[in-house]
Amino acid sequence: MKIRYFKQKHDDPAPLVARVSRIVRFEEVDCLGIVWHGRYPGYFEDARVAVGDKYGIGYKDFHRHNVLAPIKKMHVDYSLPLRFQEEFEIRAAIVWSEAARLNHEFVICNQNGDVAASGYSVQMFVDRSGEYMLSPPDFYSRFCSRWKTGGL
Repeated sequence: MKIRYFKQKHDDPAPLVARVSRIVRFEEVDCLGIVWHGRYPGYFEDARVAVGDKYGIGYKDFHRHNVLAPIKKMHVDYSLPLRFQEEFEIRAAIVWSEAARLNHEFVICNQNGDVAASGYSVQMFVDRSGEYMLSPPDFYSRFCSRWKTGGL
């Protein structure tokens, strides 16, 4: 992914990436025939779920460990409109962080490979009582150890 929202140090492991292909549905376009801007966070979610499931750190994995990961921040940059029945791809990457959070970057490309939108989200770890976790949960720390050593 060429678009970077999070700074990385030279010794950070490479981002973990997943891709999702979609076709714009009629219900997703506005009266101009283009995808309504409010749909893009949902597209990001499709790819965020895919990358989490691909690497074993999806929502169900967090739930099993009594950890929640709500969205704290999201940003979208719009470049080109997507249109009804257009094929497109959403690429998501989890970007390395030492903090108790998940940093995701997204790029949405149209059927020609042109960037239609990009953005990022930040999810914070909270326990079942809703308290922010100051350090990553144990299961996620073990995952990060495997990521850092190339074991994924």
